[in-house]
Amino acid sequence: MIDIICFSTTPWDPIPTRKQQIMKRMPQNCRIFYLDPPVTLIGPLKDPSLRPYLTRFRKSPKRIKENLFVFALPPIIPFYNKKRSINKFNQKMIANFVKEVIYQNFDLKSPIIWTYMPNTVDLLEHLSYSFLVYDCIDKHSEFQGFIDKALVESMEDELAQKSNVVFTTTHGLYNKLKPLNPHTYLVPNGAEFEHFNKASNKLPVPDKMNNIPRPIFGFVGVIHTWIDTQLIEYLAKEKREWSFVLIGPVGAGVSVDNLKKLSNVYLLGRIDNKDLPQYVSQFDVCLNLFRTNKLSENVSPLKFYEYLATGKPIVSTSMPQVEEFSDVVYIGKSYEDILAKCSQALQEAQNPDIEKIEKRIKYAKQTSWDSRVTQIIDILKREGIAIE
Repeated sequence: MIDIICFSTTPWDPIPTRKQQIMKRMPQNCRIFYLDPPVTLIGPLKDPSLRPYLTRFRKSPKRIKENLFVFALPPIIPFYNKKRSINKFNQKMIANFVKEVIYQNFDLKSPIIWTYMPNTVDLLEHLSYSFLVYDCIDKHSEFQGFIDKALVESMEDELAQKSNVVFTTTHGLYNKLKPLNPHTYLVPNGAEFEHFNKASNKLPVPDKMNNIPRPIFGFVGVIHTWIDTQLIEYLAKEKREWSFVLIGPVGAGVSVDNLKKLSNVYLLGRIDNKDLPQYVSQFDVCLNLFRTNKLSENVSPLKFYEYLATGKPIVSTSMPQVEEFSDVVYIGKSYEDILAKCSQALQEAQNPDIEKIEKRIKYAKQTSWDSRVTQIIDILKREGIAIE
C-alpha cells in the first residue's frame, strides 16, 4: 500500500479541480489523505462562507471512497506569505496536527507528500516522508492579497529543489522550474471528457435558462479576479441582442455590479457539477476570457478543456496553453478582436463546421483526465514509485 498525503489549494467540495481529478483516479494500491487548505483566523471576515472551516478540523474525515479520505486542517495565522517566521509557525502546527490525526490513527510511516502549496516547504522538516511531489499549477507569486512576491518565489524554488518530482501545467511554469529540478515534467490540465461530452447533444433546457433568448455566449467557472469581467461588460454592451450566461460563484473581492445592471447578462451562480452539461448544452458559443497578465500566462484553464469536449465554438483571450489549439479556437488579442471573433464563432454555431467539431472532441479525448493521470503514473513509475 502506498500512502499519499495531498496538501491542496482547494477544498474537495464543491468544485472539482485538478487536485480532486488526479487524486480520485490514483490506483487502488494508493491510500489518499486529501487535506483541504486551512483558512486564516481572519478569513471569514472577508468571506463569511469560510466560517464553518474554522471548526471543521474537529470533525471526522469524509470518506470519498474506500481508499480516499478528506480532512480539514485547523485555522492558521494570517500574513504567512509576507513573513517566513509566521509560515514556519503555521506549518509546524499543521505538521503536528497531521502526525496526530493521520500518521498515528492510520499507522503511516513514510508516505508520499504531494503538495500544491509553496509554503508547505516549511513543514517538511517536521514530517517523515519517502517521496516528495510538487504539482505546480499557478504562478503563486502573482496572486493578489497579503503576499511578498519574493518570499513566495523563494519558498517555491526551495520546494522544487527538494522535490523528487515536479509537475507543471504550463510551459512558463515548466521553464521556470526545470532548471531547479531536472525531474520536472509538463502535464497540463484536462477535462472529464465523458461528462462534458454530453453537452455536444441537445439536452433539455434547465428551468433557470428557460427564458434566456438566443444566441447564448456562456462561461463556466469561478468568477475570480483573473476573469476579465470588463471584457464581458464590453461585449454585452456592444451586442445587446446577444445573451451572456455566467455559471459559477463570484470570488471574494470581485464586483459584478456592472454586469448585474445589464439586461442581457445572466448570473446563474453555482450549479452542481453533475448538472453542468445540461446547461452548457444550451450555449451557442463558449467563453474563456482571462485578463492578460503574468498570472493568466501561466494558467492551464480547466474550463477550456471542458469546452473542447462539447465540440462547441470557443472564443478565448490569448493564452499560451490555448494557442496550441488555434486551429479550432477563436483567439482574440484585443477587446475589438474578441468581439469580431465572437461574431465568427456565432456564424459557425449557426452553420456547424463538422470538421472543427470533431477535431475539438478529438483534442478533448487526448487531454482527458484519464489520459493525464496515466501520464503522471507512468512518470512516477520511471522515478521509482511502485504504483499500479
